Amino acid sequence: MNIVIVGVGKVGLALTQQLSADGHDVTVIDQDAKLIDNIINVYDVMGVCGNGAVYSVQQEAEVDKAELLMATTSSDELNIVACLVGKKLGVRHTIARIRNPEYEKQLRFMRGELGLSMAINPERAAAREIARVLRFPAAMKVESFSKGRLELVEYRLPENSTLHGVQLADLYRSVRVRVLICAVSRQGQTIIPSGDFVLQSGDKIYLTSSPEQLAQFFRHLGVFRSKASSVMIVGASKICYYLASELLKMGMSVKIIDRDEQRCIQMAERLPKALVIVGDGTDTDLLQEEGIQQTDAFVAITGIDEANILMSICAAKQSGGCKVVAKINRKSLVDLVSNGMIDSVVSARSTTTELIVQYVRAMESAAGAKIKTLHRLVDGEVEALEFGVPANASFAGVPLKDLKLRNGILLAGIVRQNGRIVIPSGGDALNPFDDVIVVTTDKTLQDITDILQ
Repeated sequence: MNIVIVGVGKVGLALTQQLSADGHDVTVIDQDAKLIDNIINVYDVMGVCGNGAVYSVQQEAEVDKAELLMATTSSDELNIVACLVGKKLGVRHTIARIRNPEYEKQLRFMRGELGLSMAINPERAAAREIARVLRFPAAMKVESFSKGRLELVEYRLPENSTLHGVQLADLYRSVRVRVLICAVSRQGQTIIPSGDFVLQSGDKIYLTSSPEQLAQFFRHLGVFRSKASSVMIVGASKICYYLASELLKMGMSVKIIDRDEQRCIQMAERLPKALVIVGDGTDTDLLQEEGIQQTDAFVAITGIDEANILMSICAAKQSGGCKVVAKINRKSLVDLVSNGMIDSVVSARSTTTELIVQYVRAMESAAGAKIKTLHRLVDGEVEALEFGVPANASFAGVPLKDLKLRNGILLAGIVRQNGRIVIPSGGDALNPFDDVIVVTTDKTLQDITDILQ
């Protein structure tokens, strides 16, 4: 697919790396000539230096031959104009990164009247990811399928875990809960496990089931935490506004801390139900005074990764058991804390990249059999995709044990038409209009029929 990316900052660069690696023909546009030179020397892409909202620059980039244009510059207005120009040149699909909260109320207008295929807000997307984790604090990360009926959670087995040495075939007998471990990350190795796989402490596991069954699973392990009811947020940023708005709607009490008095005043005016405090989130005495020990969750989302890491580690030591979430964009720092130092890590850049890659994959899918949902696991090594089973599927009604599936594929869950959740076994079968979740290391799946040999 021919794709044009306008603006190659953090998000644009991540998209360039991901989409070019997936085999797409990518052209990047940016006004920084040195940046363009660096990118085309590292990645197999074309580059054009100039203002991506200018007609002649888009012509030079051959936007008229592209199937998708995405604008990810730091300016919302430039992104919108770039998409409008692309539309006039004949691009069918356009995606704009729009971050200003004031534009939130008119996104439907922008998509309808201005022809935007997708408007994505990185801060809002990251806030939603954090809110999902705070609803299920035992997990490192939570992804939803089939409108929330089935969830996939990421969890690291601690030292001396009761699951250490348990064979997956014996897991149900051990915990008496219907969950499926569909992927495991162990010492840099990614595994789609079979029944004879044996769990070890330190494994990062990915489980699927209904929210109720997952809650029972974590209760059995003795690590279940109820939904957070009080949250302390450090960093009065755009993410903070979206996150606090979401948490207040969920009935949680929210306390916001930031050094900048002006930002605190603005946040207090926009979120009158939240308690906003001017102070230094790295000050352990301040956190103690503000009740960190009685707080269910601590979220560090300042603009400095290192500060978020330090604050999160200090909060975890002070609180004695609250859920700790940190926003970290730099991959090297994410790897540094991946040993369990921080409960959950969120990156606005990676969240945005995943949503756009999901849209691209859906564009590639055959009409009527598109990917409904896509999540990338284990640093992008594994994909979890949701497909609908068509009415005329040739494999409908055939027991799964009789289907010849391609290598590296696991059926992680089935959601029946009536909403019933099925954790698949060999005797189950796919029925027309089911939703089925497929976990695979094969990143070329575009249709449910691709799972078959």
